[in-house]
Amino acid sequence: MRRWIKGLLLGLLVGLGGALLGLSPLGTEFELNVGKAWLFNLRGEISPPSNIAIVGINGQTSEQLNLPSSPRDWPRSIHAKLIRKLVKLGASVIVFDVFFKKPKRAADDVALAKEINNAGRVVLVEKLTGKRQPITDSEGRNRGIVWVEELLPPMEPFAHAAKGLAPFPLPKIDAAVHDFWTFKTTASDSPTMPAIAVQIYKQELYPEWLGLIKQLHVPGNEQLPSTVADLGNDNQIGKLMVTTRHLYEKNPELSAKIAALIQSKYSEENSVELKNQLMMLNNLYSELPQRFLNFYGAPGTIRTIPYQAVINGNDPNLKKGALDFHNKIVFVGFSDLYDPGQPDRFYSVFTNDDGIDLSGVEIAATACANLLTDRALTPLGLMQTGGILLVFGIIMAILIYLLPAITGVPLSIALAITYAVGAQWGFNTHELWMPLATPLLAQFPLALFLGLMGQYFLERHRGQRMRQTLNYYVPDNIARELTENRLDPSVANKVVYSTCLATDMAGFSTLAEKMPPDELATVLNDYFDTLAQPLKKHHVDVTEFRADAIMCAWTAATPVIDIRRKAVTAALDAVEAISLFKERYNQVDTNIRIGLEAGTVYVGHAGGGGHFVFSIVGDCANTASRVESLNKHLKTKLLATGSVIEGLDNLLIRQLSKFQFVGKTEALPIAEIVSAYDSASPRQHEFCERFSDALDLFHKARWKQAESGFTGFLENYPDDGPAQFYLSWCRRYISGSANTDEPGVIRMEAK
Repeated sequence: MRRWIKGLLLGLLVGLGGALLGLSPLGTEFELNVGKAWLFNLRGEISPPSNIAIVGINGQTSEQLNLPSSPRDWPRSIHAKLIRKLVKLGASVIVFDVFFKKPKRAADDVALAKEINNAGRVVLVEKLTGKRQPITDSEGRNRGIVWVEELLPPMEPFAHAAKGLAPFPLPKIDAAVHDFWTFKTTASDSPTMPAIAVQIYKQELYPEWLGLIKQLHVPGNEQLPSTVADLGNDNQIGKLMVTTRHLYEKNPELSAKIAALIQSKYSEENSVELKNQLMMLNNLYSELPQRFLNFYGAPGTIRTIPYQAVINGNDPNLKKGALDFHNKIVFVGFSDLYDPGQPDRFYSVFTNDDGIDLSGVEIAATACANLLTDRALTPLGLMQTGGILLVFGIIMAILIYLLPAITGVPLSIALAITYAVGAQWGFNTHELWMPLATPLLAQFPLALFLGLMGQYFLERHRGQRMRQTLNYYVPDNIARELTENRLDPSVANKVVYSTCLATDMAGFSTLAEKMPPDELATVLNDYFDTLAQPLKKHHVDVTEFRADAIMCAWTAATPVIDIRRKAVTAALDAVEAISLFKERYNQVDTNIRIGLEAGTVYVGHAGGGGHFVFSIVGDCANTASRVESLNKHLKTKLLATGSVIEGLDNLLIRQLSKFQFVGKTEALPIAEIVSAYDSASPRQHEFCERFSDALDLFHKARWKQAESGFTGFLENYPDDGPAQFYLSWCRRYISGSANTDEPGVIRMEAK
């Protein structure tokens, strides 16, 4: 049991260590840079949604369109032309990741504003700036610093003409980006570029979605317009999204209610797509504003068409139909798939070997695709992450420490592989991001090291204890060779779970006094042989003869009921066998006394002076002897502790009290095994029931009534030893000569 405790403590150490690491900033960074990268690489590239496309400005655009080399110097009429082309080619939403800050040639600016307005589907990027600003009191003294963010819209004509305005800030860690915002909470909850693109793209769902909100009578729903047709340009759609976001924030249960309503209202098979799209919109507004990017692959995985190909209307390098943008969200921005030095680039797990990173516009398209399909990565919560790491560490350490290395190490490896496969499956199929680097690269090696080291020290300690023990029996060099496995012992000594059976021949001393030694030896040998038969029949494991007594045990590696059943059955057969023995020796006035106890014992060599016996040693064996001796006081034949008979059926039991034997600190429940239940006579059943009634009064400390009960019982069963015993104790309690603090416990005064 102590080893189990050590194993559990070791498991808690590994589990808690992993949980603390996984929840710390260091562990989070470890999972971001190693665990998530591992999951993405093993999953590989996947197909992005077909309704997302990119029109990329690359290193060849200026040359092929005869434009200045820097896009900042391009006439804005070229962007106006691009919008006309995209509208003609069927684009549903056009998102410009190009910031139009300052006026240029007036005619070109007017042309661009006109095309933006006519298209009625253009989203322009806003610039998000941030700075530290001091906080001052009324006297002008600095009292602190606050971070302030401000949205800078594009030029007013463009902003007024656009369907939507939105920033696209990215939380960059070193050169990499892992997540994005749907609503920028520090900028008045403004929707970001991917979110507003999705809302415009799915504006035909607005009547259905608004109907759900009104059906729930959500407070504040009257602020929402009845139709999207009421919303013109000038970022009206963005203002609607902010209002909706605040509606969700003020009504925390709204998301769950809408989800339940969607599930019930659109349960038909032909409504599955509509249900999924409505759930997507519900999640867009209700879930956390910061989402983790689910990358689709290397740069260019999302279909990227060169800017010049759209302007020119052809490109020999494009497949047929590549310029069909029907029903697509089109992102426009810098995206060069050949130049590692392109502007606005971010490192990702899919960065090419030649150093081509994902462009900002492709990350925006990726985020939009994640929202549109509702397939952004879903990391586990803090409690779930900590729980998984805790359980993983505990199981790993226990397996490696408690099992032999040849078994525990392969099992732990199999468990680690199973966990990794499960985490990868969840990532691939449900976008579920579980911790991977921490359990496999931190906890598993730690559990392996500590577990094997623990086994090493445990075996070393065992060897030292065994050597000390063997020194009592063999010379030191032999003990050392035995513990170092250089000498194979003939019999392995061990500690096992057992049911011990102790027997004694009642009246042996008188018999030995009356009989000559040779006749006594003959009778004693016959007695032992008679007694050994039922023991052998029921497969006793260890038998030890002690003068006129026998101590034997049925053993098992772990507590099992079968060995207790065998011992009890053997004891009943032994009582019957000795009855037959007495018929063969009429002159022998003797009887058998049997005591049974269950627990752990040591079985192995015992002795001295060069002579050894295979002995049973332990408290269990000692207690069995005490229970056997109790038969003398109760005038019974077969007694057992409660731990022996617990759970055994088909026995007629006479329950007695708890007995505290001399030298023992704890009282044990004792019962007399009368017979097998099926073979018991009606008189025996009545006998046990009547005795139980009187004993119940005794245990309730109703001494007078118990005395009367046992007296009446003895009128029918005058030779019953337990009734005589309890009657005597009743009178002692009545007279005050015995302590009545625990009426259910008999403290024996003699062995």
